[in-house]
Amino acid sequence: MPLLPDADNSNLFQPLGSTVEAITSAPEGTNDEQGVLNTQADQESQLVQEIESLCMNCRENGTTRLLLTRIPYFREIVLMSFSCPHCGFRNSEIQPASEIQEKGSRYRFLIESKEDLNRQIVKSESCDCAFPSISLEIPHQRGQLTTIEGLLTEVVEDLSQSQPVRKYSDPEAFQKIEAVVAKAQDMMDGKVFPFQVVVDDPAGNSWIELSPGESHEKWSKTEYFRTLSQNQALGLVNADEDTQDGEHEGAQEADRQQTLPISNDEIHTFQATCPSCLRRCDTHMKLVDIPHFKEVVIMSTVCDNCGYKSNEVKTGGEIPPKGKRITLRVDDPEDMARDILKSETCALTIPELNLDLTAGTLGGRFTTLEGLLREVFEQLDTRVFSETSDSMDPERIERWSTFLQGLQDAIEGKRTFTLVLDDPLAASYLQNVYAPDPDPNMTIEEVERTEEQNEDLGLNEINV
Repeated sequence: MPLLPDADNSNLFQPLGSTVEAITSAPEGTNDEQGVLNTQADQESQLVQEIESLCMNCRENGTTRLLLTRIPYFREIVLMSFSCPHCGFRNSEIQPASEIQEKGSRYRFLIESKEDLNRQIVKSESCDCAFPSISLEIPHQRGQLTTIEGLLTEVVEDLSQSQPVRKYSDPEAFQKIEAVVAKAQDMMDGKVFPFQVVVDDPAGNSWIELSPGESHEKWSKTEYFRTLSQNQALGLVNADEDTQDGEHEGAQEADRQQTLPISNDEIHTFQATCPSCLRRCDTHMKLVDIPHFKEVVIMSTVCDNCGYKSNEVKTGGEIPPKGKRITLRVDDPEDMARDILKSETCALTIPELNLDLTAGTLGGRFTTLEGLLREVFEQLDTRVFSETSDSMDPERIERWSTFLQGLQDAIEGKRTFTLVLDDPLAASYLQNVYAPDPDPNMTIEEVERTEEQNEDLGLNEINV
């Protein structure tokens, strides 16, 4: 049930804790302002919607209960519970209530202790999950709000269900499945650490709970553009020739426009293909010369068909033989006004704040240091953290509050910190306010790329 992107759904989707409090706080037998008897059951009926629906087990009518709620550090969801009084069949699932995101998302989480097994997972109906260490993949099915342990428990139960029959009908498959079940059980019992879980959702509506201060080696999120087949599976485009023709014509027009001479004083517009819906859209481009660095291209794409918008900063030139690491000691509020270019391949770290942004986070940005940190703060505060979450214990709320307050103090220039930009393509830049003289608070060093970085960047496949 997609909603309008610009609609205010704050009154419809309340946090689960607020919903429970509203129900339990209504005393039995009290009257409201109009003198109508108001009970907890009445209050619950106003928040939980009930509809009569067909039972797929016995074909009689049962009852489906719907609760519109919000995961504060994620987005709106609909909790659905069905029960049939005739055959006793019950079923519960979760459906995303927000629109399909512009990009798909892939989460990776490293489980290192039994406490990590309690991390919450929102798994939409288009989401695939995997445990690479045991070669186990869980295809997309009904939506769920569960934990990592709950996901493993369901896998063990599903695989074990037909094992007694499979033992005699297909002994070879029985032995293979039994080995997977044993490994999954050892994971739940805490006998096998560490191991990784991967959550991949082309719709971008799935999520793994994040704890503040975790490094990108433990928790990471990657956004990607959907393929044509994924867009078709989500119902965003039709498998017709019109889409293919539009993509081909857009590519031809882009090639034609890119052959034109580019001037620093002009904004160029050319036809391209929308990465979200694969229809034709406009891309605006302008060259900007950054003093003491190089020319960069600022690109803006707007799609009138699906509403997709993006802003990117691209650097040109050859790929340097080494990467670059820029370290700045920020001890003056005026440092927050320094220009910064963070490319898509750049990782950002502030050790004093336990802030670790992986490469690709926020995309390419050309802004000031204050603007970049403020955007990080807004993303974490509005999309990741909320004190109204009923699932967060007081200790975790305190950790998040301390972390965000430290980040806010850094933005306002109330504390000193060290900023580290690590870019394997040396395509990032931080303004030197002492130029052309060296900056006493900033060090720039060349670093050798690792084999993994070369592989991720596709440099190992380049033959020159």
